[in-house]
Amino acid sequence: QEPLVESGGGLVQPGGSLELSCAASGSIGSNYFMAWYRQAPGKQRELVASITAGGITYHADSVQGRFTISRDNAKNTAYLQMNSLKPEDTAVYYCRLRTPRDDYWGQGTQVTVSS
Repeated sequence: QEPLVESGGGLVQPGGSLELSCAASGSIGSNYFMAWYRQAPGKQRELVASITAGGITYHADSVQGRFTISRDNAKNTAYLQMNSLKPEDTAVYYCRLRTPRDDYWGQGTQVTVSS
């Protein structure tokens, strides 16, 4: 099984909402960094949001006020709540886990915002 498993993508109309999940297998300790990236065809991958083990978060200007990253420390799972979705949010979304030993990427999940 992959170290990171993503879920929650799909097709949604503009203004709608989706929640993405990223679950890490096994214990990852108390020193980690998790993040969400996205990549559209023909474009470079961009950082969307990140969170540290201590709960410090970052959100890109393009999603500020609309997306919220969170995590359940006991479950080693990160979430990305996406509200007020726009067509320009359409992309493959990837989660990332960094620890002192590892740098893992999820398999990606497609988010399509369209009427």
